[in-house]
Amino acid sequence: MSETKLAAVGHNDPVCINYIDFLSASCKKRWSFVDAIYGVIPFFGIITRKTAAAPRAAPECLKDLALQIISTQVSDEINIVRLITLAQQQQIARFEILLPYPLSESQLITVRQEYARPLELQQQDDRLHIAIPPLSH
Repeated sequence: MSETKLAAVGHNDPVCINYIDFLSASCKKRWSFVDAIYGVIPFFGIITRKTAAAPRAAPECLKDLALQIISTQVSDEINIVRLITLAQQQQIARFEILLPYPLSESQLITVRQEYARPLELQQQDDRLHIAIPPLSH
């Protein structure tokens, strides 16, 4: 699977996460015991699996981390909240997620409730545009 399929970014383009490809990669992944633990407790994996390699662009880090935590074993809403959390941790304030289908209003409400911080969600067909406002101190 090509690098650009999972998370693409141009010079002025917003980061676009292809959720469909993440789900496909998750289905094909051979799970080890450690991977299973990271799938159940993904934020443990985010903290412990950061690599000490050369610094990379935030979209590339987001893609690598997302491959570790996206799971077909949880709802789309939970996976989307995980992606939003990862983006916020990588200091990506605006991005979009390409979905297999448009989310219902109740799914959007669930995403807002699960994220539990201010969040702007705007849906255009199968694209979910996300803006994370800066936290005020």
